Amino acid sequence: MDPLLIALIMLGVLILGIVLGIHVGVVLAGSAMLGLWWITGNFMVGIRLLETTAYRGIMEYAFGVLPMFALLGALAAVSGIGDELYDASNILLSRVRGGLAIATVVANAIFAAITGVSLASVVIFCKIAIPQMKRLGYEKKFSLGCVAGSSVLGMLIPPSALFIIYGVLTEQAIGKLFIAGILPGILLSAIYCVGILIMVRIRPALAPIPPKGEKLTFAKVLPVMLRTGWSIALILIVLGGIWFGFFTPTEAGAIGAFGALLLALAKRRLNMTLFWRTMMDTGYVCASIFFLLITAQMYSRMLTVSGLAAKSSTFITSLPVSPLTVIWMFMFIAIIAGCFLDSTSILLICVPLMLPVVKALNMDLIWFGVVMVVAVEMGLLTPPFGMSVFAIKAVLRDECTVGEVFLGAAPFLGMMFVCLIFLVHYPWISLYLVNFMG
Repeated sequence: MDPLLIALIMLGVLILGIVLGIHVGVVLAGSAMLGLWWITGNFMVGIRLLETTAYRGIMEYAFGVLPMFALLGALAAVSGIGDELYDASNILLSRVRGGLAIATVVANAIFAAITGVSLASVVIFCKIAIPQMKRLGYEKKFSLGCVAGSSVLGMLIPPSALFIIYGVLTEQAIGKLFIAGILPGILLSAIYCVGILIMVRIRPALAPIPPKGEKLTFAKVLPVMLRTGWSIALILIVLGGIWFGFFTPTEAGAIGAFGALLLALAKRRLNMTLFWRTMMDTGYVCASIFFLLITAQMYSRMLTVSGLAAKSSTFITSLPVSPLTVIWMFMFIAIIAGCFLDSTSILLICVPLMLPVVKALNMDLIWFGVVMVVAVEMGLLTPPFGMSVFAIKAVLRDECTVGEVFLGAAPFLGMMFVCLIFLVHYPWISLYLVNFMG
């Protein structure tokens, strides 16, 4: 049988397996091994692929970036950084209508620059922001939408687990991907803040009129800023070190994790039991992602051997459409896939097929990584399986329904699409800071 047809059948098997609920990594490995067996007629080829990929696939030094930043995020969550950032943002924006919602976005953006995990932001800010907004009379769905929408910043603002995975799949510099995500993250945060101001202006019932109080003075602001100073310093050290070339992303992650450990110890938020649990959680996260990376590389090699990647690239680039039209086709595929799959799975499945096309169109792979991550992250808010939505439901339990969260998140999903339009049509937003890297 034609190898190209076999690869298409294996792609169908992959999609079917995911729909049936089989673990993505198992389906990726199974379809890759079965496809190579079918193409070559030798079962041992698939076994050898499993052996070599499992051993060599993640043994490079660069892969150390993932456990380091995962540990950084876990320790940052334990140290209470999220609470401090939220309190500081809330005080500074206390006289603005909708200020609490904007404070949630701002705190989430800064917290994202430490953790890099969207679902961690959901859990923390559900416990911090939702009760406060409820107490002050914010509309329920609006409050839920603010937390759900701003949580996606965790995977866009560096450090980001999705950028690490994309960098591995495409062999792009993870440090450059991190820096490329800074301005898009700021842009999305700004769009959210402006969007909130417009929403509360159009529908005043969404947020109460801020109480009249004493004006903010330097004496009142200084203690607040001092409480968050170490957190901001940690961000600047990690990202600044990468930007200026003082250390590699892996070294930056290790330095950041050590800094977060010192913060947690200084605040007396960490004991041996909690430290052990944090290390175990980090291990679980890394083992899961490494397994997916190994199986994704197997799947990618099967596509290469079959010729499907090359043939699809030739076919798509020969279409009488502009390169930007092709990119938008990819974006809509990622957004639709986000309705059914988690972010990591979408990257692992789609990038190996899209990469040859993007290269053939001479598009910048760093820029494509940024727009792909934004499109993929939209899936966290899309029905029926938006992970951020269900994470909020899991944290709040009977305090809300899934439908309320989806409705509240809908305006923020629209704002994400506006941001995506800017990033697709103005690549310099993603690449500007990368050009200044040391």
